[in-house]
Amino acid sequence: MPISDFLSDLTNPDLAFLARALMVSVIAAVVCGVVGTHVVLRGMAFIGDAVAHAVFPGVAVAFVVQGSLVVGGIVAGLVTAVLVAVFSQNRRVREDAVIGVFFVAAFALGIVVISRSPAYSGSLQQFLFGSIVGIPERDVVLVAVTGLAILTALAIGHRILVTDSLDRESAGSMGLPVFWVDLVLYVLVTLAIVISLQTIGNILVLALLITPAATARLLTDHLGIMMTLAPVIGAGSAVVGIYLSWSFDTPVGGTIVLVATGCFILAWLFGPRHGLLAARRRTRTDSIDAGQTVDT
Repeated sequence: MPISDFLSDLTNPDLAFLARALMVSVIAAVVCGVVGTHVVLRGMAFIGDAVAHAVFPGVAVAFVVQGSLVVGGIVAGLVTAVLVAVFSQNRRVREDAVIGVFFVAAFALGIVVISRSPAYSGSLQQFLFGSIVGIPERDVVLVAVTGLAILTALAIGHRILVTDSLDRESAGSMGLPVFWVDLVLYVLVTLAIVISLQTIGNILVLALLITPAATARLLTDHLGIMMTLAPVIGAGSAVVGIYLSWSFDTPVGGTIVLVATGCFILAWLFGPRHGLLAARRRTRTDSIDAGQTVDT
């Protein structure tokens, strides 16, 4: 499909769902890109997949009572995030173990709740895999407001969150309120994932949180640039993914993830300092320099 036709469809009132999907995808990608930077720096990628499971009981309850899936997911995710932050303070059990216990338990609760609705399997397909047509107008506003709140919180707590992400033990020894910093980070990750579910889907949402940030990590050594690149890569992947999905009638969530993965592979190969080719060039240069030194 020519880009001009895609732009025409975006402005077509009969295809308003396409513009809504694009807006939600871009907002979610930008927010996940910034939040994902902290997740990648802290090495807590597991939490993204776990949160996607944690929101399930809230989504299940919202589905049963015909409420907003976004609101239901936010409530369930926040409750679980608070439980994880509290129980993680006991250093006898590692943080990842506590995450595994509570987030899987939340998913199990969701299964029990949703099983009470006899017609649940098909109706929750958009939650599991994403849906380009399943985003109501009210959720666009909710996603925009939530995304703005997340970015504002990240800007306000930037220095503390970065310190905690880079070296949690040092942050504690400096007198920073590590418990509350952990809680804020869990909450922000939860909110970022929830606003991404309807376009990217529960199964693939981890990619939107991790892949753009990991790609940016391969492209720069500067945190500020990384935090700029990650949302740009995520938003670009969302736009290109929706365009390809609309053009070739492919699942929108899967297409966005594949585009983002393609960006990661390109960065892994051609990154200016940390790409495979750059590493090989440095190795050859070091070998030549070593040989010249020996000859001298």
